[in-house]
Amino acid sequence: MSVLAPEITAAVADVSRVRTRAIDRVAYANDASHYLLTPDAVVVAADAAEVGAILRAATASATAVTFRSGGTSLSGQSSGAGLLIDVRQGFGRIDVLDGGRRVRSQPGATVRQVNARLSRHGHRLGPDPASEAACTIGGVVANNSSGMACGTEENSYRTLEGLVLVLASGTVVDTAAPDADALLRDREPALVEGLMRLRERVVGDAVSVSLIRRQFAMKNTMGYALNAFLDFDTPAALLAHLTVGSEGTLAFVAEATFRTVPIRPAVATTLAVFPTLDAATRALPALVSTGVATLELMDATSLRVGQRLAGTPAAIHGFEATTQAALLVEYHADDAPALRELAGAGARVLAGEDLLDAAVFSRDPVQRAAAWTFRKGLYASVAGARPSGTTALLEDVVVPVARLADTCEGLQQLFARFGYDDSVIFGHAKDGNIHFMLTDRFEGAKALGRFEGFTEAMVDLVLDAGGNLKAEHGTGRAMAPYVRRQYGDELYDVMVELKRLLDPSGILNPGVIISDDPGAHMRDLKTPVSIEPEADRCVECGYCEPVCPSRSLTLTPRQRIVVRRASTAARERGDGALVAELERDYDYDGVQTCAVDGMCQTACPVLINTGTLMKRFRREDANPVLAAGWSAAATGWGAVTRAGSAALTVAAALPTPLVRTVTDAARAVLGADTVPRYSAELPAGGASRRSLGSRVGAAGVEPVAVFLPACVGSMFGASEGIGATAAFTRLLERAGVSAVVPDGIDALCCGTPWSSKGYAKGHATMSARVRAAVREATRDGALPVVCDASSCTEGFAATLRDDGIRVLDAVAFTASDLLPRLTPAPVAERLALHPTCSSTQLGIDPALRAIGAVVASEVRVPDAWGCCAYAGDRGMLHPELTEAATAPEAAEVAGWGADAYASCNRTCELGMTKATGESYVHVLELLERATRSGA
Repeated sequence: MSVLAPEITAAVADVSRVRTRAIDRVAYANDASHYLLTPDAVVVAADAAEVGAILRAATASATAVTFRSGGTSLSGQSSGAGLLIDVRQGFGRIDVLDGGRRVRSQPGATVRQVNARLSRHGHRLGPDPASEAACTIGGVVANNSSGMACGTEENSYRTLEGLVLVLASGTVVDTAAPDADALLRDREPALVEGLMRLRERVVGDAVSVSLIRRQFAMKNTMGYALNAFLDFDTPAALLAHLTVGSEGTLAFVAEATFRTVPIRPAVATTLAVFPTLDAATRALPALVSTGVATLELMDATSLRVGQRLAGTPAAIHGFEATTQAALLVEYHADDAPALRELAGAGARVLAGEDLLDAAVFSRDPVQRAAAWTFRKGLYASVAGARPSGTTALLEDVVVPVARLADTCEGLQQLFARFGYDDSVIFGHAKDGNIHFMLTDRFEGAKALGRFEGFTEAMVDLVLDAGGNLKAEHGTGRAMAPYVRRQYGDELYDVMVELKRLLDPSGILNPGVIISDDPGAHMRDLKTPVSIEPEADRCVECGYCEPVCPSRSLTLTPRQRIVVRRASTAARERGDGALVAELERDYDYDGVQTCAVDGMCQTACPVLINTGTLMKRFRREDANPVLAAGWSAAATGWGAVTRAGSAALTVAAALPTPLVRTVTDAARAVLGADTVPRYSAELPAGGASRRSLGSRVGAAGVEPVAVFLPACVGSMFGASEGIGATAAFTRLLERAGVSAVVPDGIDALCCGTPWSSKGYAKGHATMSARVRAAVREATRDGALPVVCDASSCTEGFAATLRDDGIRVLDAVAFTASDLLPRLTPAPVAERLALHPTCSSTQLGIDPALRAIGAVVASEVRVPDAWGCCAYAGDRGMLHPELTEAATAPEAAEVAGWGADAYASCNRTCELGMTKATGESYVHVLELLERATRSGA
């Protein structure tokens, strides 16, 4: 166990937020870069004041400090030795101001979360990085993020209005406050004097001014934002803009306020495929002159990877990608006529190029989404296709657009010269900004020598072209040794003095941006290891983290994989003590508190479902006695569900504290992973499914479907109302439709309880029973199967996938087949709607919203929506998991004031009821109420 300086521990209000276990330190060691530095301790900070106290203590104890939010950094700036402060979990507030024209956000909110709140006001953030789903506002400011369309005019620096900063001294300052300059002079007089002195030094040197203007006319995240000395002349504004792009080396950004950008609603997109990369890059100047919004370049390697992925644009298919390159071209306008004019100019330019096929601009949002999903996930997709046991290294550079073609040609020559045969080039060609990726095992003298030689040659190539060595990803550790070479001695000395002014003890992210070590970029490189095939292609990009239910409780999917890699590496080097400690804590942190909801796969560019790996671990570690019990349950599931229903009915009639005491005692003896904990939101048991008979719905009509009511509706009765099963059957009848119910329905289950717990034998038994019953009921697949709980729909779909039987959720079936036959009237003013992880993965959320729209005047899915992590019985086995997962959404729901609450899965309804204190029902129950008058 690592030991943290006592001064720092004393500065943290809650000692439980100080993490020194090996599993915590290892989990935070990796960011998305090719560097690996393991912290001595992790602190999950609560607020700016606490960060200030920690920084004062760190200064006193000479402890290095690194701030960590999204961890999507590609140059090694969000991991470090010493103390790592997690500023994601406690810093997620977002305030929309002035009708969306401004927004104030804490550093833990992602770009996508902020834009979701702004979009209803017709605005968005200026920075538009491809990693928007995972990168956070803290990183956006710390790295002066730009992106695909924003260029240099709408980046973080240009759209910033003010920052709340915590200095290394512990001083907290709001740079946008009216008295910010006076407060700074009062609290930090030496700092103010030093900043103004540095400004005079810079603006008084014509050579420095000329160099700064030239380098910052392009995207530039190399070194500090020296252009601030030319753009601002007051201490607070100067300090704020110097902090932009400072990568956590000057101060902590506790809050940022931005001016936003209006969303231009008219958009036209095309994907033009050129015969060569050179042809694509030489077409850029003409396209740029047409006022194009984005020009995204993708080389042949990018296209080859895209051809292997489902759902990628048709334009990149139908040919063998060898030398080709593509440009994703997009125009934005305020209205259709303006868009036609812009796109017409672009079409005329492309018509004169030698393309593989004619480039046609489209306004189809589906086609646009496919193109951008491919482009935004390109780094991780390409990196995920790398050979097992290698590391992906992504760099980005910028040169004047007129020099881009020659620079790309030079890069390709360097790839060949140094043996990087599978390298890839893509990026924001409109700005002369390209990314290139190398894959290798960066270990051993030969590999490291090759990498060092390539880096030196690449630096010469870019600087000779008048470019910047970093355009977007930040200097980090990767380019720190080359800052002096890009700027020269004078401006580098200004940067060193700036760092000394704001961080005199050198505790803030040492080794990043400012480094006297010429070989710093060659140290602390990740050594790749191969682990389980389910996760081996993970590139640790972090895209999965914002959607993970356990992200604020234990581990995220990325961290689950990172810890497995660390454990494997420790085993290979013979560190048995570390292996034992990691494996001891991994069972709870990694395996038991994984909701296995699959949401990570929806965000992962290489489609890793970490839950699949956790299910395998559960299967491999399954208790033989429990496995046998669950196998027996599969053969008598009807009796099991009725017994569970009866037990809940008895429990509901008794005082909750008494029942909870009994279950807690059983958990203490048998284990928390075995016995669910009783809680107040649990209802009495539901009715047997046998009572439905063999046919439901309208009498005298041929059935159009087979109805498989979920056993969770039978086990957990309705808290209020009639429940999903009864609601669906009544809707069938009112719509004049009927459905068949399979024989022995009480004994059937989707199989999820067995698969999620890893009980393979029981799952196989139940699957066989379901397949036999359904084949008969569906007339060998002639009829679709409909289920009334989204997670069970997903389970049945998996079971019946190979039988050619179509499985639909009752929500989707109702929206398409029943709703046109019904005459609903709204039964609520404001409906808070909770999609589920299964409804999201099934693609039925639009149907869910459609039904919501007919039962309520206003429908809102919370911006903070996420999987509730109830996960069948997981929320009862580990209620802390559901509590952590639902906290942001519950807080938003509490502040909205809805008069109805709905979801589409019984256990998720229970989880949200517990989280919010409001009674969630199935959305079909509301529709049933809404159709009573018209029945």
